[in-house]
Amino acid sequence: QLQLVESGGGLVQPGGSLRLSCAASGFTLERYAIGWFRQAPGKEREGVSCITSTGGTTNYATSVKGRFTISRDNAKNTVYLQMNNLKPEDTAVYYCAAYTGTVRAVCAPIKWEYDYWGQGTQVTVSS
Repeated sequence: QLQLVESGGGLVQPGGSLRLSCAASGFTLERYAIGWFRQAPGKEREGVSCITSTGGTTNYATSVKGRFTISRDNAKNTVYLQMNNLKPEDTAVYYCAAYTGTVRAVCAPIKWEYDYWGQGTQVTVSS
């Protein structure tokens, strides 16, 4: 059974940093592009970032570009989201998801393209 588990969320002050992890079990993560998404209370789930299966291409939402970095360690079967200079508007539940469609050279964090989802981890940015 394919399963993704997020971790690393928590409470951080504005300007602080967190690193989220997305660990896979039951399958080899390196085969798939992985996306990070977030959902704030009362808002739609939005794409944050994604990385292709090889790690050669990444993509970021405009709101996080320059502050967030996605990476993957296929040996550890894990994808990371390093979040720096966090802002209160980054507060949300963060989800990772796997795209299991045709392998592509690029990726886009478009939620309906992703098939398998983790349960989410809460990130709260507040003083």
